[in-house]
Amino acid sequence: MGRGFVNWSGSLSFTPAEYAEPADEDEVRALVRRARESGTTLRPVGSGHSSSPLVRTDGILASLDRLAGVIADDDGRLATVRAGTRLRALGEGLYDAGLAMDNLGDVDYQSIAGATATGTHGTGLGFGNLSTQVAGVRLVTGTGETLDVDAEHNPELLPAARLSLGALGVLTRVTLAVQPRFQLHRRSWCAPVDWTLDHLAELQHTNRNMDFYWYPRSDLTQVRVMNRVDQTPDERVWHAPRVPGSAAVDEPREVLVAPTHRAIPRHRELRFEEIEYMLPVEAFPACFAEVRRRIRQRHSRVAGWRVLVRSIAADDIWLSNAYGRPTATIACLQNTSLPYEEYFRDMEAVFRQYGGRPHWGKKHWLTARELRPLYPRWDDFQALRRRLDPDGVFLAPDLARLLEEA
Repeated sequence: MGRGFVNWSGSLSFTPAEYAEPADEDEVRALVRRARESGTTLRPVGSGHSSSPLVRTDGILASLDRLAGVIADDDGRLATVRAGTRLRALGEGLYDAGLAMDNLGDVDYQSIAGATATGTHGTGLGFGNLSTQVAGVRLVTGTGETLDVDAEHNPELLPAARLSLGALGVLTRVTLAVQPRFQLHRRSWCAPVDWTLDHLAELQHTNRNMDFYWYPRSDLTQVRVMNRVDQTPDERVWHAPRVPGSAAVDEPREVLVAPTHRAIPRHRELRFEEIEYMLPVEAFPACFAEVRRRIRQRHSRVAGWRVLVRSIAADDIWLSNAYGRPTATIACLQNTSLPYEEYFRDMEAVFRQYGGRPHWGKKHWLTARELRPLYPRWDDFQALRRRLDPDGVFLAPDLARLLEEA
Protein backbone atom coordinates (compact mmCIF):
# COMPACT_ATOMS: atom_id res chain seq x y z
CA MET A 1 0.00 0.00 0.00
CA GLY A 2 1.15 3.52 -0.71
CA ARG A 3 1.90 5.94 2.10
CA GLY A 4 3.08 9.51 2.07
CA PHE A 5 6.80 10.24 2.08
CA VAL A 6 8.36 13.48 3.36
CA ASN A 7 12.09 14.06 3.29
CA TRP A 8 14.19 15.33 6.20
CA SER A 9 13.88 19.03 5.36
CA GLY A 10 10.20 18.83 4.40
CA SER A 11 10.74 20.21 0.90
CA LEU A 12 9.94 16.93 -0.90
CA SER A 13 6.69 15.06 -0.37
CA PHE A 14 4.84 12.52 -2.50
CA THR A 15 2.77 9.36 -2.23
CA PRO A 16 4.02 6.32 -4.14
CA ALA A 17 1.63 3.63 -5.30
CA GLU A 18 3.38 1.26 -2.90
CA TYR A 19 5.69 1.68 0.05
CA ALA A 20 7.72 -1.47 0.74
CA GLU A 21 10.17 -2.40 3.49
CA PRO A 22 12.05 -5.47 2.29
CA ALA A 23 13.75 -7.40 5.08
CA ASP A 24 16.25 -9.30 2.94
CA GLU A 25 17.73 -9.58 -0.51
CA ASP A 26 15.12 -12.07 -1.70
CA GLU A 27 12.37 -9.55 -0.98
CA VAL A 28 14.30 -6.87 -2.87
CA ARG A 29 14.60 -9.15 -5.88
CA ALA A 30 10.89 -9.91 -5.78
CA LEU A 31 10.03 -6.20 -5.68
CA VAL A 32 12.28 -5.38 -8.63
CA ARG A 33 10.90 -8.22 -10.71
CA ARG A 34 7.34 -7.20 -9.92
CA ALA A 35 8.07 -3.60 -10.90
CA ARG A 36 9.63 -4.77 -14.15
CA GLU A 37 6.74 -7.07 -15.02
CA SER A 38 4.15 -4.39 -14.28
CA GLY A 39 6.03 -1.64 -16.13
CA THR A 40 6.30 0.64 -13.11
CA THR A 41 9.32 2.29 -11.50
CA LEU A 42 11.00 1.47 -8.22
CA ARG A 43 13.21 3.79 -6.21
CA PRO A 44 15.22 2.83 -3.12
CA VAL A 45 15.28 5.24 -0.18
CA GLY A 46 17.46 5.41 2.91
CA SER A 47 16.96 8.02 5.63
CA GLY A 48 15.38 10.62 3.32
CA HIS A 49 18.00 13.20 4.23
CA SER A 50 18.57 14.26 0.63
CA SER A 51 16.80 17.41 -0.51
CA SER A 52 16.92 16.44 -4.19
CA PRO A 53 14.02 14.42 -5.67
CA LEU A 54 16.11 11.35 -6.51
CA VAL A 55 13.75 8.99 -4.67
CA ARG A 56 10.44 10.35 -6.00
CA THR A 57 8.32 7.81 -7.85
CA ASP A 58 4.66 7.10 -8.50
CA GLY A 59 5.52 3.39 -8.43
CA ILE A 60 7.25 1.46 -5.62
CA LEU A 61 9.30 3.22 -2.95
CA ALA A 62 11.55 0.61 -1.29
CA SER A 63 12.84 1.60 2.14
CA LEU A 64 16.18 0.09 3.15
CA ASP A 65 15.56 0.59 6.87
CA ARG A 66 15.22 -3.12 7.62
CA LEU A 67 18.45 -3.90 5.76
CA ALA A 68 20.72 -2.62 8.52
CA GLY A 69 23.68 -3.77 10.58
CA VAL A 70 27.34 -4.69 10.31
CA ILE A 71 27.71 -8.18 8.81
CA ALA A 72 31.42 -8.96 9.03
CA ASP A 73 34.93 -7.52 8.97
CA ASP A 74 38.00 -8.94 7.26
CA ASP A 75 41.16 -8.61 9.36
CA GLY A 76 40.42 -4.99 10.19
CA ARG A 77 40.77 -3.92 6.55
CA LEU A 78 37.25 -4.35 5.18
CA ALA A 79 33.81 -4.27 6.78
CA THR A 80 30.63 -5.42 5.06
CA VAL A 81 27.42 -3.74 6.16
CA ARG A 82 23.81 -3.88 5.08
CA ALA A 83 22.92 -1.01 2.79
CA GLY A 84 20.32 0.64 5.00
CA THR A 85 22.65 1.05 7.98
CA ARG A 86 22.59 4.63 9.24
CA LEU A 87 25.97 6.31 9.55
CA ARG A 88 25.52 6.98 13.26
CA ALA A 89 24.80 3.31 13.97
CA LEU A 90 27.55 2.26 11.58
CA GLY A 91 30.09 4.33 13.47
CA GLU A 92 29.10 2.73 16.77
CA GLY A 93 29.10 -0.77 15.28
CA LEU A 94 32.53 -0.34 13.77
CA TYR A 95 33.85 1.21 16.99
CA ASP A 96 32.64 -1.77 19.02
CA ALA A 97 34.58 -3.99 16.59
CA GLY A 98 37.70 -1.84 17.04
CA LEU A 99 37.33 -0.22 13.62
CA ALA A 100 36.58 3.13 12.00
CA MET A 101 35.98 4.72 8.63
CA ASP A 102 38.78 6.99 7.48
CA ASN A 103 36.59 10.07 7.15
CA LEU A 104 32.93 11.07 7.47
CA GLY A 105 30.57 13.80 6.35
CA ASP A 106 29.16 16.75 8.20
CA VAL A 107 26.02 14.91 9.36
CA ASP A 108 25.34 11.27 10.20
CA TYR A 109 21.60 10.89 9.58
CA GLN A 110 22.06 9.17 6.20
CA SER A 111 22.16 5.49 5.35
CA ILE A 112 25.47 4.22 3.99
CA ALA A 113 23.84 3.38 0.64
CA GLY A 114 22.27 6.82 0.29
CA ALA A 115 25.39 8.66 1.42
CA THR A 116 27.68 6.88 -1.03
CA ALA A 117 25.14 6.91 -3.87
CA THR A 118 25.03 10.71 -3.80
CA GLY A 119 28.68 11.52 -3.08
CA THR A 120 28.36 12.67 0.53
CA HIS A 121 31.72 13.96 1.69
CA GLY A 122 33.66 15.34 4.61
CA THR A 123 36.68 17.59 4.44
CA GLY A 124 40.45 17.28 4.19
CA LEU A 125 42.95 17.57 1.36
CA GLY A 126 43.90 13.92 1.74
CA PHE A 127 40.38 12.47 1.75
CA GLY A 128 37.94 11.68 -1.02
CA ASN A 129 34.19 11.55 -0.57
CA LEU A 130 32.61 8.61 1.25
CA SER A 131 32.20 6.73 -2.03
CA THR A 132 36.00 6.38 -2.29
CA GLN A 133 35.89 4.19 0.84
CA VAL A 134 33.61 1.69 -0.92
CA ALA A 135 35.58 -1.47 -1.74
CA GLY A 136 32.60 -3.39 -3.06
CA VAL A 137 28.83 -3.56 -3.33
CA ARG A 138 26.12 -6.13 -3.88
CA LEU A 139 23.10 -4.89 -5.77
CA VAL A 140 19.92 -6.12 -7.38
CA THR A 141 19.84 -4.97 -11.00
CA GLY A 142 16.84 -3.89 -13.04
CA THR A 143 16.33 -7.48 -14.22
CA GLY A 144 16.07 -8.73 -10.64
CA GLU A 145 19.48 -10.41 -10.69
CA THR A 146 22.09 -10.08 -7.96
CA LEU A 147 25.44 -8.57 -8.96
CA ASP A 148 28.62 -8.41 -6.88
CA VAL A 149 31.11 -5.68 -7.73
CA ASP A 150 34.46 -5.72 -5.95
CA ALA A 151 38.14 -6.47 -6.52
CA GLU A 152 37.36 -10.06 -7.50
CA HIS A 153 33.95 -9.75 -9.13
CA ASN A 154 33.36 -7.30 -11.99
CA PRO A 155 36.09 -4.92 -10.79
CA GLU A 156 35.78 -2.83 -13.95
CA LEU A 157 32.33 -1.73 -12.74
CA LEU A 158 33.49 -0.42 -9.36
CA PRO A 159 34.10 3.18 -10.54
CA ALA A 160 30.43 3.31 -11.57
CA ALA A 161 28.89 1.32 -8.71
CA ARG A 162 30.55 3.33 -5.93
CA LEU A 163 28.35 6.33 -6.72
CA SER A 164 25.34 5.46 -8.85
CA LEU A 165 22.32 7.55 -7.71
CA GLY A 166 20.46 4.25 -7.32
CA ALA A 167 20.37 4.04 -11.12
CA LEU A 168 22.23 0.73 -11.49
CA GLY A 169 20.26 -1.23 -8.92
CA VAL A 170 19.18 -1.50 -5.30
CA LEU A 171 22.21 -1.87 -3.05
CA THR A 172 21.79 -4.59 -0.42
CA ARG A 173 25.36 -4.68 0.93
CA VAL A 174 28.30 -2.29 0.98
CA THR A 175 31.88 -3.31 1.73
CA LEU A 176 33.99 -0.50 3.16
CA ALA A 177 37.71 0.00 3.54
CA VAL A 178 38.25 0.56 7.26
CA GLN A 179 41.10 0.90 9.72
CA PRO A 180 41.70 0.43 13.45
CA ARG A 181 39.65 2.90 15.44
CA PHE A 182 41.25 6.17 16.47
CA GLN A 183 40.35 9.45 18.12
CA LEU A 184 40.36 12.99 16.84
CA HIS A 185 41.12 16.21 18.67
CA ARG A 186 38.71 18.86 17.35
CA ARG A 187 39.10 22.59 17.90
CA SER A 188 37.18 25.54 16.54
CA TRP A 189 37.40 29.31 16.84
CA CYS A 190 35.99 32.48 15.30
CA ALA A 191 37.96 34.80 13.04
CA PRO A 192 37.35 37.54 10.47
CA VAL A 193 36.69 36.10 7.04
CA ASP A 194 39.66 37.90 5.46
CA TRP A 195 42.01 36.35 8.03
CA THR A 196 40.59 32.89 7.31
CA LEU A 197 40.96 33.31 3.55
CA ASP A 198 44.51 34.60 3.93
CA HIS A 199 45.44 31.53 6.02
CA LEU A 200 43.26 28.98 4.25
CA ALA A 201 45.96 27.06 2.37
CA GLU A 202 48.13 26.93 5.47
CA LEU A 203 45.27 25.66 7.63
CA GLN A 204 44.31 23.03 5.06
CA HIS A 205 47.84 21.72 4.65
CA THR A 206 48.77 21.67 8.34
CA ASN A 207 45.71 19.89 9.71
CA ARG A 208 44.18 16.50 8.96
CA ASN A 209 40.73 17.99 8.51
CA MET A 210 39.80 21.65 8.16
CA ASP A 211 36.64 23.51 7.19
CA PHE A 212 34.98 26.81 7.96
CA TYR A 213 31.59 28.46 8.15
CA TRP A 214 31.15 31.99 6.91
CA TYR A 215 28.38 34.05 8.53
CA PRO A 216 27.24 36.67 5.98
CA ARG A 217 25.64 39.12 8.40
CA SER A 218 28.67 39.42 10.69
CA ASP A 219 31.30 38.65 8.02
CA LEU A 220 32.97 36.34 10.55
CA THR A 221 33.96 32.71 10.19
CA GLN A 222 34.03 29.71 12.47
CA VAL A 223 37.13 27.65 11.70
CA ARG A 224 37.30 23.97 12.63
CA VAL A 225 40.39 21.74 12.58
CA MET A 226 40.83 18.09 13.57
CA ASN A 227 43.91 15.94 14.10
CA ARG A 228 44.59 12.44 15.37
CA VAL A 229 45.47 12.24 19.06
CA ASP A 230 47.63 9.13 18.65
CA GLN A 231 50.37 10.97 16.82
CA THR A 232 53.39 12.17 18.73
CA PRO A 233 53.93 15.94 19.02
CA ASP A 234 56.67 15.77 16.38
CA GLU A 235 54.45 13.83 13.97
CA ARG A 236 51.19 15.61 14.64
CA VAL A 237 50.41 18.34 12.15
CA TRP A 238 48.95 21.09 14.27
CA HIS A 239 48.52 24.75 13.54
CA ALA A 240 47.87 27.33 16.25
CA PRO A 241 48.05 30.88 14.92
CA ARG A 242 46.76 33.94 16.68
CA VAL A 243 44.03 35.95 15.07
CA PRO A 244 44.63 39.72 15.19
CA GLY A 245 41.87 41.46 17.08
CA SER A 246 40.32 38.14 18.15
CA ALA A 247 40.65 35.60 20.90
CA ALA A 248 43.78 33.51 20.63
CA VAL A 249 43.44 30.19 18.86
CA ASP A 250 44.99 28.49 21.88
CA GLU A 251 41.82 29.65 23.69
CA PRO A 252 39.37 28.02 21.27
CA ARG A 253 35.63 28.26 21.26
CA GLU A 254 35.33 24.47 21.37
CA VAL A 255 37.59 21.54 22.22
CA LEU A 256 36.57 17.90 21.84
CA VAL A 257 38.43 14.60 21.90
CA ALA A 258 36.33 11.73 20.59
CA PRO A 259 36.25 8.80 18.15
CA THR A 260 35.91 9.81 14.51
CA HIS A 261 32.18 9.06 14.25
CA ARG A 262 31.49 11.35 17.19
CA ALA A 263 34.07 14.06 16.47
CA ILE A 264 33.34 14.77 12.80
CA PRO A 265 29.54 15.05 12.40
CA ARG A 266 27.86 18.17 13.72
CA HIS A 267 24.66 17.98 15.75
CA ARG A 268 21.91 20.35 14.62
CA GLU A 269 18.43 20.91 15.93
CA LEU A 270 17.30 23.18 13.08
CA ARG A 271 16.43 21.70 9.71
CA PHE A 272 17.61 23.38 6.56
CA GLU A 273 17.73 23.43 2.77
CA GLU A 274 21.10 23.39 1.06
CA ILE A 275 22.78 23.92 -2.27
CA GLU A 276 26.40 22.82 -2.67
CA TYR A 277 28.73 22.87 -5.64
CA MET A 278 32.13 21.26 -6.10
CA LEU A 279 34.72 23.53 -7.73
CA PRO A 280 38.24 23.14 -9.11
CA VAL A 281 40.49 24.31 -6.27
CA GLU A 282 42.05 26.98 -8.45
CA ALA A 283 38.61 28.54 -9.02
CA PHE A 284 37.74 28.79 -5.33
CA PRO A 285 39.15 32.24 -4.45
CA ALA A 286 37.35 34.07 -7.27
CA CYS A 287 34.17 32.05 -6.85
CA PHE A 288 33.96 32.62 -3.10
CA ALA A 289 34.64 36.33 -3.55
CA GLU A 290 31.67 36.57 -5.94
CA VAL A 291 29.45 34.48 -3.65
CA ARG A 292 30.35 36.73 -0.76
CA ARG A 293 29.68 39.88 -2.79
CA ARG A 294 26.30 38.72 -4.08
CA ILE A 295 25.04 37.46 -0.75
CA ARG A 296 25.91 40.68 1.04
CA GLN A 297 24.57 42.91 -1.75
CA ARG A 298 21.53 40.95 -2.94
CA HIS A 299 20.50 38.38 -0.35
CA SER A 300 21.39 39.67 3.10
CA ARG A 301 17.69 40.06 3.92
CA VAL A 302 16.92 36.36 3.40
CA ALA A 303 20.32 34.68 3.81
CA GLY A 304 19.74 33.92 7.45
CA TRP A 305 22.16 31.09 7.84
CA ARG A 306 25.74 30.24 6.95
CA VAL A 307 28.01 29.16 4.13
CA LEU A 308 30.22 26.08 4.56
CA VAL A 309 33.59 25.63 2.80
CA ARG A 310 35.34 22.24 2.61
CA SER A 311 37.87 20.34 0.48
CA ILE A 312 37.87 16.91 -1.21
CA ALA A 313 40.65 14.91 -2.86
CA ALA A 314 40.33 13.94 -6.51
CA ASP A 315 39.03 10.48 -7.44
CA ASP A 316 38.24 8.30 -10.47
CA ILE A 317 34.55 7.56 -9.77
CA TRP A 318 32.55 8.20 -12.93
CA LEU A 319 29.75 10.35 -11.45
CA SER A 320 31.75 11.78 -8.57
CA ASN A 321 31.71 15.56 -8.23
CA ALA A 322 35.46 15.34 -7.51
CA TYR A 323 36.26 13.19 -10.56
CA GLY A 324 39.71 13.98 -11.86
CA ARG A 325 40.36 17.14 -9.87
CA PRO A 326 41.18 18.28 -6.31
CA THR A 327 38.02 20.01 -5.20
CA ALA A 328 36.84 22.90 -3.06
CA THR A 329 33.19 22.97 -2.04
CA ILE A 330 30.86 25.84 -1.19
CA ALA A 331 27.51 25.08 0.44
CA CYS A 332 24.80 27.62 1.19
CA LEU A 333 22.46 26.57 4.01
CA GLN A 334 19.04 28.07 4.61
CA ASN A 335 16.63 27.51 7.48
CA THR A 336 13.51 25.72 6.22
CA SER A 337 11.32 28.56 7.50
CA LEU A 338 12.93 31.02 5.07
CA PRO A 339 12.67 31.30 1.26
CA TYR A 340 15.55 29.76 -0.63
CA GLU A 341 14.91 29.39 -4.37
CA GLU A 342 15.82 32.88 -5.64
CA TYR A 343 18.90 32.90 -3.39
CA PHE A 344 20.02 29.40 -4.39
CA ARG A 345 19.46 29.97 -8.11
CA ASP A 346 21.63 33.06 -7.99
CA MET A 347 24.35 31.10 -6.21
CA GLU A 348 24.05 28.32 -8.78
CA ALA A 349 24.72 30.82 -11.56
CA VAL A 350 27.99 31.77 -9.83
CA PHE A 351 29.01 28.18 -9.21
CA ARG A 352 28.40 27.24 -12.84
CA GLN A 353 30.45 30.21 -14.03
CA TYR A 354 33.47 28.72 -12.24
CA GLY A 355 33.11 25.14 -13.46
CA GLY A 356 31.18 23.78 -10.50
CA ARG A 357 29.45 20.41 -10.30
CA PRO A 358 26.32 20.15 -8.12
CA HIS A 359 26.04 17.85 -5.13
CA TRP A 360 23.68 15.07 -6.22
CA GLY A 361 21.78 15.02 -2.93
CA LYS A 362 21.15 18.75 -2.58
CA LYS A 363 19.22 21.47 -4.37
CA HIS A 364 20.16 22.26 -7.95
CA TRP A 365 18.35 22.88 -11.24
CA LEU A 366 20.60 21.16 -13.79
CA THR A 367 19.40 18.50 -16.21
CA ALA A 368 21.23 15.91 -18.31
CA ARG A 369 22.00 18.46 -21.02
CA GLU A 370 24.01 20.64 -18.60
CA LEU A 371 25.42 17.74 -16.56
CA ARG A 372 26.85 15.62 -19.34
CA PRO A 373 29.76 17.99 -20.23
CA LEU A 374 30.84 18.06 -16.57
CA TYR A 375 31.62 14.33 -16.33
CA PRO A 376 34.21 12.76 -18.68
CA ARG A 377 32.85 9.23 -18.09
CA TRP A 378 29.18 10.23 -18.42
CA ASP A 379 28.50 8.15 -21.53
CA ASP A 380 30.21 5.10 -20.02
CA PHE A 381 27.93 5.32 -16.99
CA GLN A 382 24.85 5.63 -19.19
CA ALA A 383 25.84 2.58 -21.24
CA LEU A 384 26.27 0.52 -18.08
CA ARG A 385 22.99 1.80 -16.64
CA ARG A 386 21.10 0.71 -19.74
CA ARG A 387 22.77 -2.70 -19.60
CA LEU A 388 21.89 -3.32 -15.95
CA ASP A 389 18.42 -1.73 -16.15
CA PRO A 390 17.29 -2.28 -19.76
CA ASP A 391 13.61 -1.58 -18.99
CA GLY A 392 14.17 1.58 -16.93
CA VAL A 393 12.83 0.11 -13.68
CA PHE A 394 14.85 2.64 -11.67
CA LEU A 395 14.44 5.55 -14.09
CA ALA A 396 11.65 7.51 -12.42
CA PRO A 397 10.91 10.93 -14.04
CA ASP A 398 13.15 13.01 -11.76
CA LEU A 399 16.10 10.70 -12.28
CA ALA A 400 15.40 10.63 -16.04
CA ARG A 401 15.72 14.43 -16.15
CA LEU A 402 19.20 14.08 -14.68
CA LEU A 403 20.39 11.20 -16.84
CA GLU A 404 18.47 11.29 -20.13
CA GLU A 405 18.80 14.19 -22.55
CA ALA A 406 15.51 15.27 -24.08
